[in-house]
Parts: sequence; structure tokens; C-alpha cells
Amino acid sequence: MSDFAFSRRSVLAALGATLILPQAALAFSASQAEALIGKAVNDINAIINSGKSEAAMYVDFERVLTRYADMPNIARSVLGPPARSASSAQLNAFTKAFQTYVARKYGSRFREFIGGKVEVNSTQQVNSVYDVRCTAILRGEPPFAISFIVHDKAGKFIDLQIEGISLLKSERAEIGAMLDKAGGNIDALTASLR
Repeated sequence: MSDFAFSRRSVLAALGATLILPQAALAFSASQAEALIGKAVNDINAIINSGKSEAAMYVDFERVLTRYADMPNIARSVLGPPARSASSAQLNAFTKAFQTYVARKYGSRFREFIGGKVEVNSTQQVNSVYDVRCTAILRGEPPFAISFIVHDKAGKFIDLQIEGISLLKSERAEIGAMLDKAGGNIDALTASLR
């Protein structure tokens, strides 16, 4: 994989990590999913262009995550099978550490979005999710395809695919490797994410 492809994925992961859509009581339409993606992008752009320090931006990005994301379910998915044997206290601690980790990791890439944009092209409903297909346009880079995967009934963004690569699956692999390094100890993994 080229450094360029990794860079594009990292930048879009940063966007994806914070573009979690607000919860809806009922299922919503494709146009509502597109509108929510547009609003989320605007909210992120406001943080990027705020002129704040990176440390302050990380705090803002984490607020976006906690406000819009179903972080307990995302964290459980990323943790994988070990989540089933974890206590609720361990899952809560891991979820908090994971959202801070994600805000820091991907928030550090947001400056690359200054002057860029994401355009929504089309939306297709596939079972209980909407695949909101977009084009990312960054300064000095050729445009590339991304898909925001939005859960229908929950009204939440659950994955981001950059050129066909799932960031949820990528994070699951990375967290799995970190858990292996921690000897399978969820508490040690949580501490390493802080």
C-alpha cells in the first residue's frame, strides 16, 4: 500500500471518526441521511477552521463523537469477541478510552482537510443501512471515493469505507493487535489507549 493511499485513508478516517450521525427515533430516508452527512461535514469544518490548537481541536472532536456516535456499540465491535466476556465497567472504561484515542488519532489529520470538501453523490439503501457515496476533494490530491455507512433505524454512522476499505475493520485489526500485545488483558489495553 502506498504512503499516498494510507494518507488518504488516514485523513478520511479522521473525518469518519467524528461524523457520527445523530440518533433518530424512527427510520429515515436517503435524503435525510445525505442531509445529516452534510451537516456533520459542516460541523467538522467549523472545528478545523476554528484556529484552535490541535489539543483543543481533539477535545472538540471527542465531543462530536460522544454527541453523535453510538460509541458503546462501536467500541464493542472494535474490541470483538473479548467484549462478550468483559464486565460492564471494563466496557465503559474501554469505550471512553477508545473514543479519546480515536479523537486524537484521527483529529491529528484534520488540518489536511482545510480547503477541501466532501461531495455527496448518491445514496443507496442496502437492507438496514444507507450507503452514502461521496467524493473527497483535497488540495493537491486527485479526488477519491468514500462511502459513509449509516444505520437506518438507529440513525447513526457506523462505518466509513475509503476506496472500498472499511475503517471499522481496520480499527478492529489494530485494536486486536494491541490487545494481543497486552496479553489479552482488556484493562491493560484500555490503559494503553489513554
